[in-house]
Amino acid sequence: MTSTYTLKKSPRRFLWLQRILAIIALANLLLVFFDLSYIPWRDFYWHHFPDVTKFYDQVKGIEPHRDTQQYLKRVDELEAYVAADTLQSPEVEAVLADLRLLSNQMIEDNPFTIANKSGLLEKIKNLIRDRLEQNSAHQAFNTFWSSAYFSQVGWSSEISFFNSAIRPLIETNYYRHIDTNSKFIDRFWKLDLPFIILFALDYLIRTFAISRSNPNLTWLEAMLRRWYDIFLLLPFWRWLRVIPVLIRLNQAELVDLKPFRNQINRDFVTNFAQEITEVVGVRMIDGMQNAIHRGDVANWMFNSESRRPYIDINNTNELRAIASRLIYLSIYDVLPQVRIEVEALLQYLIKSALNQSPIYQQLNNIPGVNRLPNQLADNLAKDISQSSYKTIKAALEDPEIAKLTSELITNFANSLAEELQKQPNLEEIENLLIDMLEEIKINYIKDLELQGVEKTLEESSQLRQIVQQ
Repeated sequence: MTSTYTLKKSPRRFLWLQRILAIIALANLLLVFFDLSYIPWRDFYWHHFPDVTKFYDQVKGIEPHRDTQQYLKRVDELEAYVAADTLQSPEVEAVLADLRLLSNQMIEDNPFTIANKSGLLEKIKNLIRDRLEQNSAHQAFNTFWSSAYFSQVGWSSEISFFNSAIRPLIETNYYRHIDTNSKFIDRFWKLDLPFIILFALDYLIRTFAISRSNPNLTWLEAMLRRWYDIFLLLPFWRWLRVIPVLIRLNQAELVDLKPFRNQINRDFVTNFAQEITEVVGVRMIDGMQNAIHRGDVANWMFNSESRRPYIDINNTNELRAIASRLIYLSIYDVLPQVRIEVEALLQYLIKSALNQSPIYQQLNNIPGVNRLPNQLADNLAKDISQSSYKTIKAALEDPEIAKLTSELITNFANSLAEELQKQPNLEEIENLLIDMLEEIKINYIKDLELQGVEKTLEESSQLRQIVQQ
């Protein structure tokens, strides 16, 4: 409990420092998520945050692809020549011929591969084929980049189509440098290193303080107390930093994760408690059945030499003591309270026996004497009840009778054990016990399936609330 509390609560005097470090950790986590999303979402960032991409392309070793940039540059030159002159000029024809060549090279060489954007090339090919209504992308580009086509269809509309539909796709292409290990260059570690150094110093100071405040802990053990901070120091699997960041935000009281933690714990318990309970319950019953089937129970009961050493903590036979206590309570406390009921039962039994006697029936017919049998039965019932109670009470207090009773119980137990050890009797009892345990197991699983563990969880939650209040 102490360690858990230490992890979740921070000294109030250092709360401001906790919050600063938690905010820095959150900023680092956001930077990590941005870095992870940059390559997949670069097109989004390029369209909406061009200044960000200009800087972060350097971090990722990205630069404009020379082939596609050369292609767009030639298109710009074509627009300049057409604007300065007409479509019918040697310069325009030279640029158009170059664009036809570059288009075919783009289709064949696929400069989009290194950026993992081959899908963009397919999209460009589909657009140009649909625009020219041709099945071949090569033929479509050859037709598109011709002065005859522009003169027939119109220069303005077609160049506008290119600039609005195809140019943005080509512009997003890039080239990414590869290092000597055949991996893409990634300089994010330079941005991440100052954070790692700060978190490492904080980790060392925190764990050293924990080890100093608790002499029973070594520094290594103190480090294990804050195991989650290690994720802040790893240069890989950086997304795992979400764990220490959330914990630090909770410790700094910037967010309250208790409701989420309680719900997660509840969902986890709900999903696994029933299965675990079933497995444990069935395993226990199976163990009891196997023990009975192997004869372990019979050996333990009837072969004292085969028992394991038994630890007696009070030098008392608890079973015999409980039996003696129950007999004592029955004689001294219970029987006096039910004396009237016992006498009434004895009177009924005596009268029932007398009613079967011819003499008793004749006495009932004699006036003045017919009450005598009833009085006799009442007195006899009282005498039997009182004398029996006194006899039993005296027997309990008589050492000789107690000794004889003990011998009787011992001989009875030995005789019963002898009979139980006979093979037919032992097998029948073992089979009955195994069947009974099988029924208990089936009904146990059935009750768990019907009731589930929700009710138990609700009761547990209510008990925790009561304890907290």
